Amino acid sequence: MTTVDVTYHYGAPPRERSILALAGVREVYGIRRVDLDERASTIHIEYDATRLSEPVVRQLLRRAGLELMDKPAADLSVVDVEAEKAAAAQA
Repeated sequence: MTTVDVTYHYGAPPRERSILALAGVREVYGIRRVDLDERASTIHIEYDATRLSEPVVRQLLRRAGLELMDKPAADLSVVDVEAEKAAAAQA
């Protein structure tokens, strides 16, 4: 499993319908965590890159009703969980 963390900025604050739809995004297989920061107008997503791609995650957020303002930075935070476990076992 390869975990990717990505943060998006959004335009208008999400309404109740969007908040409920985001709860559904959390249920998508491969989405590990969704954190909404209303003060910074950002949403942070942690997902399994072996299951989902960044464009798919972006589309899920758009379908939930978020107006995404930018693409994530090119240096996405990627963590290979299996490699970390193997390294920890050897140490």
